[in-house]
Amino acid sequence: MEGRAQKKIPEPGPGIGDGVLVFAVNGLKFEVPSIDPSTTLLEFLRCQTPFKSVKLGCGEGGCGACVVMVSKYDPVLDQVEEYSVSSCLTLLCSLNGCSITTSEGLGNSKDGFHPIHQRFAGFHASQCGFCTPGMCMSFFSALTNAKKLLRPEPPVGFSKLTISEAETAVVGNLCRCTGYRPVADACKSFASNVDLEDLGLNVFWRTGEPKEVMLSKLPSYDPSLTVNEYPDFLKDRLKLAVKLDSNNYSWHSPTSLAELRSFLNTNLVDDGSSIKLLVGNTGIGYYKDLQHYDKYIDLRHIPELSIIRRNHGGIEIGAAVTIARLISYLKDDNANFPSNCTLVFRKIADHMEKIASGFVRNSASIGGNLVMAQRKNFPSDIATLLLAVDSTVSIATCDRHEVVTLEDLLARAPIGSRSVLLGVQVPFPDPKRKEIIHASDSKLYFETFRAAPRPLGNALPYLNAAFFADASPHVNGVIMNDIKLAYGAFGTKHATRARKVEEYLSGKLLTINVLYEAIKLVKTEIIPESGSSHAAYRISVAVSFLFQFLSPFLDAGSPVSDGLSNGITGSVLNSCLENNGEFSNGRMENLSLLSPAKQKVKSVRDYHPVGEPIVKTAAAIQSSGEAVYVDDIPSPTNCLHGAFIYSTKPLARVKSVDFKSDSQQHGVTAVISYTDIPEVGENVGSKTIFGFEPLFADDLTRCAGERIAFVVAETQKSADIVASSAVVTYDTENLDPPILSVEEAVERSSFFDVPPFLYPKHIGDFSKGMAEADHKITSGEVRIGSQYYFYMETQTALAVPDEDNCMVVYSSIQCPEYLHSVIAKCLGIPEHNVRVVTRRVGGGFGGKAIRAMPVATACALAAHKLRRPVRIYLNRKTDMIITGGRHPMKITYSVGFKTNGKVTALHLDILIDAGVFVDISPVMPLNISNPLKKYNWGALSFDFKVCKTNHSSKSAMRAPGEVQGSFIAEAIIEHVASALSMEVDAVRNVNLHTFETLGVFYGGAAGEAPEYTLPDIWDKLGLSSSLTQRMEVIEQFNRGSTWRKRGISRVPIVHGVMVRPTPGKVSILSDGSIVVEVGGVELGQGLWTKVKQMTAYALSSIGCDGTENLVERVRVIQSDTLSLVQGGFTAGSTTSESSCEAVRLCCNTLVERLCPLKSKLQEQKGSVHWDFLILQAHSQAVNMAAHSYFVPASDSMEYLNYGAAVSEVEINVLTGETSILRTDIIYDCGQSMNPAVDLGQIEGAFVQGIGFFMLEEYLVNKDGLMISDSTWTYKIPTIDTIPKQFNVEVLSSGHHKKRVLSSKASGEPPLLLAASVHCATRAAIKEARKQLKSWGKLDGTDLTFQLDVPAILPVVKNLCGLDCVERYLEGLLTDS
Repeated sequence: MEGRAQKKIPEPGPGIGDGVLVFAVNGLKFEVPSIDPSTTLLEFLRCQTPFKSVKLGCGEGGCGACVVMVSKYDPVLDQVEEYSVSSCLTLLCSLNGCSITTSEGLGNSKDGFHPIHQRFAGFHASQCGFCTPGMCMSFFSALTNAKKLLRPEPPVGFSKLTISEAETAVVGNLCRCTGYRPVADACKSFASNVDLEDLGLNVFWRTGEPKEVMLSKLPSYDPSLTVNEYPDFLKDRLKLAVKLDSNNYSWHSPTSLAELRSFLNTNLVDDGSSIKLLVGNTGIGYYKDLQHYDKYIDLRHIPELSIIRRNHGGIEIGAAVTIARLISYLKDDNANFPSNCTLVFRKIADHMEKIASGFVRNSASIGGNLVMAQRKNFPSDIATLLLAVDSTVSIATCDRHEVVTLEDLLARAPIGSRSVLLGVQVPFPDPKRKEIIHASDSKLYFETFRAAPRPLGNALPYLNAAFFADASPHVNGVIMNDIKLAYGAFGTKHATRARKVEEYLSGKLLTINVLYEAIKLVKTEIIPESGSSHAAYRISVAVSFLFQFLSPFLDAGSPVSDGLSNGITGSVLNSCLENNGEFSNGRMENLSLLSPAKQKVKSVRDYHPVGEPIVKTAAAIQSSGEAVYVDDIPSPTNCLHGAFIYSTKPLARVKSVDFKSDSQQHGVTAVISYTDIPEVGENVGSKTIFGFEPLFADDLTRCAGERIAFVVAETQKSADIVASSAVVTYDTENLDPPILSVEEAVERSSFFDVPPFLYPKHIGDFSKGMAEADHKITSGEVRIGSQYYFYMETQTALAVPDEDNCMVVYSSIQCPEYLHSVIAKCLGIPEHNVRVVTRRVGGGFGGKAIRAMPVATACALAAHKLRRPVRIYLNRKTDMIITGGRHPMKITYSVGFKTNGKVTALHLDILIDAGVFVDISPVMPLNISNPLKKYNWGALSFDFKVCKTNHSSKSAMRAPGEVQGSFIAEAIIEHVASALSMEVDAVRNVNLHTFETLGVFYGGAAGEAPEYTLPDIWDKLGLSSSLTQRMEVIEQFNRGSTWRKRGISRVPIVHGVMVRPTPGKVSILSDGSIVVEVGGVELGQGLWTKVKQMTAYALSSIGCDGTENLVERVRVIQSDTLSLVQGGFTAGSTTSESSCEAVRLCCNTLVERLCPLKSKLQEQKGSVHWDFLILQAHSQAVNMAAHSYFVPASDSMEYLNYGAAVSEVEINVLTGETSILRTDIIYDCGQSMNPAVDLGQIEGAFVQGIGFFMLEEYLVNKDGLMISDSTWTYKIPTIDTIPKQFNVEVLSSGHHKKRVLSSKASGEPPLLLAASVHCATRAAIKEARKQLKSWGKLDGTDLTFQLDVPAILPVVKNLCGLDCVERYLEGLLTDS
């Protein structure tokens, strides 16, 4: 709670020298006499403090799960600076004298929660909760700094932040669960300019209440109250200028250039010691530098390196200046730059805000970025920006100092360890210093460009550019007096100037022909190196950027302007730094990312409190960081840590495993392999009903990513370092070549069997259907790639040996029961000797089911062998490589259809890449066919082959098979519409099922006619989304826009689910509180919340006093396989409802036991209170614990879910970027048990689907090893990539007698609706291709095409025409 009493800080203890590392965490003082200087703040907080809110999500500064706020005192100015940092990158020794605040320090369950925690919980902005503390800290840092802004005081209860600033405060934080919309609303609730009516569903107020009532119910925020104020003892210490003792820490903090030179020129280097120069240490996030350094030199304390000031010729920037600080300086309205510089510097700053994320920019230095670009060819944006403005750099090498151009520095060989970049000089643009004579009215024009997977940063660019022109008006147009063209990150070693193009353009009158010739020259200069990804795309975008820059200079009367500007003469040239028009890169700082959206839900009070949108259980403690995940459990005494060595070859004999690192130095205890499995045990790592997967490869590894061995060391860091240094020797002699494609699998008949009961049945007569068709497509093809789970918490487990040869395992897993059995089988011990405990999972999505078993089993095996506890927390790279993901597949089809679009027959041949082990792959044919049948195909037949390849095993991922099947249906419908030149929505409409045909395709799962709500949803959505009117608006937009095109699409889903048997146990304690156990595991899907509501509802049927708020007295406890057996899988979207039904059965039993006692007490006392009733029951030996095992009836086990979505997108034809303008969803939840939980599931699933269809590129090398294995290369959705307007209606469709209290599933089906975004993108591309065809430049092909999944920028741009600019200009030249 803000403003609560601070903890008393003890004075420095006796005997502690001045050189000791001292800092504060959440008001507590820490003194660290010595420590490894490579220790990060994250390591220290998690291993040596009670504060666990900082989570390790990636170790790269790419996810935000570990964000904290650092407070740093300046004794000269007597000011405290506060900023967010990524604690996984920040070295502890760099924080001497700092105060660190974590989410626990803002508030907690004991002292009271901070308003941020309360609002995150109340706006339903936390699901699994693993990312939530980092989100809270990113936002808290923004709130703290907003207090210092020179702005009018905000209204009471709000901050000085604007809506836009509130949203962008968390733009670098990843979340895989919520879909971000509720996170944005929680943040915006603090904004000074927010309209509370625009915020989404929350627990504070109901729709329609007056604003003053809303504000009164919102947890109050008082900006004047402080949290963990910077402690005085640190101020006193800093005033004494205390430095770390370099002898104890190998950490040097020189305070002058002379001292730095002394370090570099003495025995620090000469004696062979390795040194590391650093400022923020953020480079380690990209380069994963695991080298041990003898000395660390912190450059931040040298005044010359931290200076940023204006001098006579420009801006002097010290190398240690952070990116964030430079941005702030360049945007400072009081900086008093020359008039022709202000907008140039502001545009540089705007571009820099798209580099990394705020919590990285706060630490990352300008000099560090440039040195990485120079030494290691880092794809730097900063190098490109500074190159375009003729920057120079200062370098010190030993006693020599030199000033060179940045261009010269980048072209040099990598500078050595004795060389230090001191600073950068950015000159003021000045036309007068050019040798050529300028017209008196010449103007400067500057623009920057960036094509990247995410618009607002936290993503490396495919290409960046910065252009600077000096132009003068001429009677016939504009003369390019001078021009500088800098390109970077396009697959070369460093940023470069396009000198040939500059020379060609300088001094020329710009015409269409000159522009065309310049573009041809660009293609000869901007050439990615061999092996660069998307090389053709990068060249095309280089052309687009130059076209985009120069087009406004052409005469407004010329067709090229296309309404993009008002011409370059007159007023436009006078303001040429402001880039207008269709492809503007203008500033966005005052525009919010997201528009107000509608969430329409209906609370049904028939079964109160079931049906109420109450707060998700544990949301507040998740926000504060108090919720305990597996890796938060304190390590037992003598605990060891493990890391996997995995294969990098797809099929090879493992000859030996050696190590580059000294394993003894890193405290390695053992290297466990298949030879260490007990004789009575088995080499088994996971199991399904289809078979087992080995824990370790034996002498033969069968796929890249297969586990070979398990390194066990004293710390996780040591285990990871040693495992990463493993050198595996392979032998492939006399082995068949690996199977690395489904086509090869077919050639070699390498398949997994599909049991007959899982093979879908054909429908109708395909031959007859084809004979009835007016048109036929006989060779359609669709390919679908994989997707990685990207749960925020990677795979983790802790195994603790217990007495009598027992083993207790804590695992983040969706199926503890199966793991229990696997561990027993591997160790060769009875199952009653194994206990698996799972409290909560930090995101699962199927990846914490089968794929989690080997991780925990390896820990158990090591613990069993070594008789010591062993734990593991997989680093993100290893997790991505060994875990697998969604099934890729190749689909070919033949389809017949009528002239009106009605399909009469469809046949599919589907090749599914299952990987090397069977996992759950045999269920895929059934899963694929189920949602594919959402349309009435007339006759439907298929041939499925589940291919066994030498790729990593693929497993269940949220909507496994269903998302592919639903998309296949849409791809075919799109193809039919294209072949007929029909509007695709009409083709969809004509192929929707009637209830009669639904029964033909789905059998008993179709239920009764009133339950088939899709036709009503389809029509209702068309009206509520204004589909028809928007289609007309989009048509007009596309006619008037050349370089931006829009598309819209409406997509239905039919998604079948199966309810599985589930156990439950309810115990009523003597004080009337209630403890519940269920088979389902809390993954963030709100299972515990719904179970609590069901428990309260079912027990309140006893009808006594005091049951009104019974839900607050229910606690659901962790899964324990020895306490509750037959827990099964938490998967398939139905575990919540089956767990609820199991609990209801328990409660009914308890109520039945209590009723006689209640009747007796009523006769004696009249009314009976719950607490008294339960106390009497305990005293009279009434059994207050009930166990049940819910087994669904055969006629209610399967049912169908319905929904539809309309999505509208806009694509940039020049770059391939896609923006989702709006999405409208209606989804049928039956009578929702908790509309807030179900809404969160709908939104989160949809956004995860956006990742699959639009963003997440799953790349492997020639051996099948995943290479998009980090946050740098694998891009899940962020807050800036979701729909700008996101409207969702949770349809309450009435009574469903065979469902649990009439409720229906929500976890997986909505993911399928994200295909609407992909289809809308296809529609927009189709418009771009129509345009290309109208120019006569589509090479005679028609408008039929397939859009790959995912539709990343290069894919979209390729279909819009890599040479569309050239073709466009050629058309203009021809016409002229």
